Amino acid sequence: MMKLYNFHASSTSYRTRIVLNLKGLEYEYISIRLDRGEHLGFSYGEINPMRGVPTLEVDGVRLYQSPAIIEYLEELYPDPPLLPQDALGRAQVRALASIVGSDMHPVNNLRIRNFVRDTYKQDADGVAAWIGLWNQAGFSAIETMLRADKYRKGFCYSDAPTIADAYLVAHAFSAVRFKTDMSPYTEINAVIANCNALKPFADAHPSKQPDAGG
Repeated sequence: MMKLYNFHASSTSYRTRIVLNLKGLEYEYISIRLDRGEHLGFSYGEINPMRGVPTLEVDGVRLYQSPAIIEYLEELYPDPPLLPQDALGRAQVRALASIVGSDMHPVNNLRIRNFVRDTYKQDADGVAAWIGLWNQAGFSAIETMLRADKYRKGFCYSDAPTIADAYLVAHAFSAVRFKTDMSPYTEINAVIANCNALKPFADAHPSKQPDAGG
């Protein structure tokens, strides 16, 4: 069985759990408590040299970085497909996912939040304002793209979940945690509602994980 080293509230962990669930794959849940600094310890440093989550262990081989893990799962377990069959569709889905994965999450993750807090002496409201700045830029772009796609039917692309939905749902949860106003994004909110009505998404929710509330 695969092992997933992750943290319930980590959006990168969350998106990976969604994909694992959509693929119907079983895995052992191994909690790395970011809130307690467990990722900074020696033992986890030997598991993941970047000390980030998630790490997916498959037959003793460890895979790092959620985009690489998700693409690996898509290649190895192509049913159900989480990328469109045509090249243009795959590019559209990857673009939506990349806005989250490349433009929004990296400037809002734990180490950046801590840097903004400690180096620039920002309180919780100051850190939330930093997070909100980049979230607004990314969500506004995604909202525009979703509105422009007249062929969508309830999800980020077409009529079934793709990796873009996993990225979006997970990051939206994180955004709400840090007080980003999601009310302007009607298309995004509709996609999130449709996704969260599905069991693979619901079961991946941070509140359902073994280390939630601990």
